[in-house]
Amino acid sequence: MDNNRLEALRARYGGVGGGDIHDPEYAEVAGKLFTGDRRVWPFAGVATFLGAPYLADLTGLEAARLDIALLGIPMDLGVTNRAGARLGPRAVRAVERIGPFEHVLRATPLLDMNVADIGDVPFRSRFNLASCHEDIEQHLKRVVASGAVPLSVGGDHSITHPILRAVGEKEPVGLVHIDAHCDTAGIYEGSKFHHGGPFRQAVLDGVLDPERAIQIGIRGGAEYLWEFSRESGMTVLHVEEALALGMDAVIAKACAVVGHGPVYVSFDIDSIDPGFAPGTGTPEVGGFAPREVLALLRGLMGLNIVGADVVEVAPQYDSNTATAQIAAQVLFTQACLVGGRKA
Repeated sequence: MDNNRLEALRARYGGVGGGDIHDPEYAEVAGKLFTGDRRVWPFAGVATFLGAPYLADLTGLEAARLDIALLGIPMDLGVTNRAGARLGPRAVRAVERIGPFEHVLRATPLLDMNVADIGDVPFRSRFNLASCHEDIEQHLKRVVASGAVPLSVGGDHSITHPILRAVGEKEPVGLVHIDAHCDTAGIYEGSKFHHGGPFRQAVLDGVLDPERAIQIGIRGGAEYLWEFSRESGMTVLHVEEALALGMDAVIAKACAVVGHGPVYVSFDIDSIDPGFAPGTGTPEVGGFAPREVLALLRGLMGLNIVGADVVEVAPQYDSNTATAQIAAQVLFTQACLVGGRKA
């Protein structure tokens, strides 16, 4: 190295604090995080989603004027295969060091918006699936009425049906659904509330517009169950089609399908190949890599996102926390999308 350059670097950076940053964009971020050379320890304190402040008293939800409400929905009574997604919210809350800066979108959502973890949906019964769905719907209606955009962590994918009943109550929403399965099956063993059918029920309830819905990453042996997706007018992209098109083309197609109206983003962790994310109840080999789904989500920036979820994280099958780590990163990216939405 040239000695003059080395001396200049020593003069500018030698002995200064970790928060002393000269680039204006990065300095703005550091200024919100550092006190001198100190910042919050990621491994200390009470665990919350993305390290967001915890709003313990929901009687103050309206007064809090949240932009984003992060909430857990620890319920997996709707699973058809391996149980355990009820533990998903705790696993995602335990993940450290997500954010604060999204380097592709150049976004710092938790620093620029009013965001809080509002805890978990309170359930009347841990045994009754139908009543759990009622509890989710009523709780989410309260969140929506407060003006906050709900970002939910499940829980099995059946939770998305009551969420859609809340966010689509006044106007049917469009949908970007990233999953291995279409989840548009019919009634199983007397129940319409299982995790294989939330989007059929949402369409039939009039809260989801199927012609503004796209399902991405579909694969596996349950293909014969998804007739409703085609019949209702949903756009279905199998994982092979998506990879052949490339993410830029998939993003363009998704944006064209959902248009400019309100959009809900539903992300099932089993959209990712189980080699990356084994901690889920219905793993399907041949899925996306994490970088592919992050690229897809980033491409949705600018849509009118009115809610989103991350579901089917079952940490007891997750030997190294990789699944929860990916889920937390997806949640953070969804928060970025809310920050960049255009109503």
